[in-house]
Amino acid sequence: MKAKAQSLRITPKKLNLIADLIRNKDAMEAMKILNIAPKKGANILHKVVGSAIANAKNNFKQDENSLYIKEILVGKAATFKRWLPASRGRMQPILKRNAHVTITLGVKEKAVKATPVKEEKPKKVTKKTTAPIAKKTTSKPKKTAISKETNAS
Repeated sequence: MKAKAQSLRITPKKLNLIADLIRNKDAMEAMKILNIAPKKGANILHKVVGSAIANAKNNFKQDENSLYIKEILVGKAATFKRWLPASRGRMQPILKRNAHVTITLGVKEKAVKATPVKEEKPKKVTKKTTAPIAKKTTSKPKKTAISKETNAS
């Protein structure tokens, strides 16, 4: 479930700032973030994310609430080269950069609802049993000397 926009008239650096805001978020949450972000790139990404959601709904029959933004790729496109006249007959370059965007959506894994396990009630004890308490010994074990005869043989 992908959507692409190519040769956008915005620099990749500016577009990547907005793309960082919505990476790995839910698709609907990303749409809300892009709707209120005050940047030009937010409007562009809003359209591309909306297109990706529409592709998922119409082509793959996915629920829009189960989608999340799996990957956003922002890359360079062709750069427009313009020139500005400068003093002494020289020219200064103006580079008008463009960008490509590819958005990939993924489907969240649905949490498997486990069947509730019935807890066993503890058995009622009718007789009180008392076990004798073992006493701790503090004495160290005795060391036995090994005779030279056993080692020699």
